[in-house]
Amino acid sequence: MCMEKSISELHELLKKGEVTSSELVSASLKKSHEIQAKYNAFVTICDDAEGGTVTDELVSGIPFGVKDNYSTKDVLSTGSSNTLNNYVPFFTATVVENLFKKGAIMVNKTVLDEFGMGGTGTTGHTGIVKNPWDPKRMCAGSSAGSACAVASGVYPYALGSDTGDSIRKPAAFCGIVGYKPTYGLLSRYGLFPFASSLDHAGVLTRSVLDAAIVADAMKGIDAKDMTSWDSKDINLTKSLTGTVKGKKLFYIKEIADVENYPHATQELKEHLANFKNVLKNFEKLGVKVEGVSIDQTLLNAIPSVYVILSCAEATSNMSNLTGIIFGPRGKSTKITEMMKEHRTLGFSPLIKRRFVIGSYILQKENQERYFKNAQRVRRLIVDKMKELFKTYDGLILPVSSGPAKFFDEGDDAIDENTNVLEEHLQIGNFGGFPSITIPDGFINDLPVGINITGNCYDDANVLNIAYALESTMNYKNQIAREVK
Repeated sequence: MCMEKSISELHELLKKGEVTSSELVSASLKKSHEIQAKYNAFVTICDDAEGGTVTDELVSGIPFGVKDNYSTKDVLSTGSSNTLNNYVPFFTATVVENLFKKGAIMVNKTVLDEFGMGGTGTTGHTGIVKNPWDPKRMCAGSSAGSACAVASGVYPYALGSDTGDSIRKPAAFCGIVGYKPTYGLLSRYGLFPFASSLDHAGVLTRSVLDAAIVADAMKGIDAKDMTSWDSKDINLTKSLTGTVKGKKLFYIKEIADVENYPHATQELKEHLANFKNVLKNFEKLGVKVEGVSIDQTLLNAIPSVYVILSCAEATSNMSNLTGIIFGPRGKSTKITEMMKEHRTLGFSPLIKRRFVIGSYILQKENQERYFKNAQRVRRLIVDKMKELFKTYDGLILPVSSGPAKFFDEGDDAIDENTNVLEEHLQIGNFGGFPSITIPDGFINDLPVGINITGNCYDDANVLNIAYALESTMNYKNQIAREVK
């Protein structure tokens, strides 16, 4: 199965002539249809995709997938929303265009939670995305389709976006790697905006090396995105030496110590025990890992701050979705009624709730109490992290309270603190920090993940630490296999 190989392995096969780009594309398209029938990972499968020229660029001639909230010229780009179910852009997102210029071949557009506003993979207008390890469980979201496809061996990588944990948590639940770079390393031009101060472009792969390769191929300053920055002196791939002796990491005791969960399930106990065992692998590499304590009140505020800021920004960003400029129009002849019909019938209940919350937060009389206070708390959280990053090379934590949840399991917290364990990845978005999730084991035959987050612009260090840790375990380049 060629498509189950890494980017480097596929490139080597292509250069030697042992396989052609056309054969890879054909195999990827065939696998796409198989996975679509089983797990519903795609909005569009590009059956007219063709093989390309193989050059010295590692991604050349190799298929990949694109989350459906990236604009792709002449290819349907819906954001997994009925409000854009017929939208075909006239331009391509910068990071996708950068891959095209290097010879990469897009073979499908993947399902997401509607406009990226969800963590379950269940709100896309084409239906729910099922986990390839257990179809009764979620992939998490919002990059559910990308995670499912990469884990299933459709191709070695797919693009995702991450506003709270939308690359990193699906990666954990699907047993793969999810990388969200420093804010601005990858241009967001052409990525549908959700919450602009939190949105990151990123990638899902099956190894840290592949994540570095793809990020190197996508990055670069972009005149069309004023938040992008010049990264020409950064080579993430060459920075992966695996040498980490003398590095220092910290974990947050209130999140990772099992004694803080008096009602912990067996899964949670196993996950936290596994996390502590993984830390011992670091000690063998010469890395020092220490537990630090952070005010529980500040930690408890993380989910609320995220909801307030993301809903407010989303309400503003998506005010252009009226059905007048683009998208299916309402049938009324009156503009206000046409807009009302478009938004009422087009958005899922989850999106409408978020817009109601965002509108309430942005009302003049509520801004000080909610929006501005959330901004202040965000600053406190970011400042605390930056203070710790002066001493430590990164923060390491388990991704969640256990493996992927069942669709009917609901969102009930195990106890009052588990909500922070489930939502702490939002810290990486608050500060624009580079953050990567890698698989670190199994619970009940289902994958779980570990996350490393570092200081802004320190992507090379963060990826190298993850690369070294990955080398101590046997979960690199794994393909999902359904639990019996």
